[in-house]
Amino acid sequence: METNFVRVKEAVLVAPSETTPSRVLALSALDSQLFLRFSIEYLLVYQSRPCSDHGVTADHVKAALGRALVPYYPLAGRVRVGSSGSNLEVVCRAQGAVFIEAVSDLTVADFERTPRHVTQWRKLLSLYVEDVLRGAPPLVVQLTWLADGGAALGVGINHCLCDGIGSAEFLNAFAELATGRGGLSEFKPKPVWDRHLLDPKPLEPPRRASSSTHPEFNSVPDLSGFVTRFSQEPLVPTSITFDKRCLNELKQLASCTGRPSESSYTSFEILSAHVWRSWARALNMPSNQTLKLLFSINIRNRVKPSLPPGYYGNAFVLGCAQTTVKEITEKGLGHMCGLVKRAKERVGDEYVRRVVDMVSGESRASPDSVGVLILSQWSRLGLERVDFGMGIPVNVGPICSDRYCLMLPVSDQRDAVKVMVAVPTSAVDQYIHLIGSPYS
Repeated sequence: METNFVRVKEAVLVAPSETTPSRVLALSALDSQLFLRFSIEYLLVYQSRPCSDHGVTADHVKAALGRALVPYYPLAGRVRVGSSGSNLEVVCRAQGAVFIEAVSDLTVADFERTPRHVTQWRKLLSLYVEDVLRGAPPLVVQLTWLADGGAALGVGINHCLCDGIGSAEFLNAFAELATGRGGLSEFKPKPVWDRHLLDPKPLEPPRRASSSTHPEFNSVPDLSGFVTRFSQEPLVPTSITFDKRCLNELKQLASCTGRPSESSYTSFEILSAHVWRSWARALNMPSNQTLKLLFSINIRNRVKPSLPPGYYGNAFVLGCAQTTVKEITEKGLGHMCGLVKRAKERVGDEYVRRVVDMVSGESRASPDSVGVLILSQWSRLGLERVDFGMGIPVNVGPICSDRYCLMLPVSDQRDAVKVMVAVPTSAVDQYIHLIGSPYS
């Protein structure tokens, strides 16, 4: 039997269990951004439970999917380019989501180790949607039974339709339906479409964007063969867990090396700065290479008026911290934390509206990849609570490891964070050394 053998038992389209509106819904400019045209792919791993009946559990999950698609009916539609040619839209005709049931020779213990290569778990979401605009279902759910009685749940959700917060709210509601803990009338928060709330709005005087206020959309010179290296050199997945003690040590170090006026940093600011600094130093690039850290900033309560609870569209903009390899090498962790902190503080209502203008219409601003590390925080989404009747997941992560860096929850340690990122082969040993040696 081959390693990581996965056999699909069933693959079916699941339509909403009740009649849903038949209409075409416009997506927002933020939803329609070029860099979001892919699927968010989650992997949740569950321990075996005594006396559990796999057939009954699979039936419950499949039935719950049909019920969840009633209030979340756009997830059963199909995304396409709108008539304007710029923004996207979703055609809602109850076309359905995909449900797959499979079996594998993997065990729960296999997921306690870092994947050997970036696509090791690919078959745990067998339907890989390469182009979300070519009629593909925007939602795929695969329940794979493991050899030791555990289960792996792979979920692919079209990023054009929802962001991390929205997709996690959907998953928790979907799971509650599978266990009978909640009904459609008890959804909290109730899903809200309302994409028009992020439409461009005229301001007086007109908003003006500059390279200094929105560096996330600027191109920088590739002085280090960055693009070639990441496209041609094999990437090696890494996974490091930071417990509360490690995070406190990093906080102390950051407070000693940062600005006196910025003595207080959040765990996110400190950890993202440490990962960025370690990654940049490990790549051994020329000192004048400009580098950026891009990370999502939730804008639900940063715009005026605030977006309503249950808004599951893309409600984030990219924060951007920028510096040079020379500064990263010569300055300490606190300096890097300050860059992240100030990138967050810049984001308010007018900042968001400028971004909406920049990504709308013909301008279509989009982030470049040169010198960029993209970081996404999954540790605060509530994925660790998603219970389909198999208990809470013992492992939460992506289907495939990538050069994008993920902060993940740790099932048995509430204050811990697991950092997962794939690094070029030539830099991986140095990265692992530096990430474990913050004082170096």
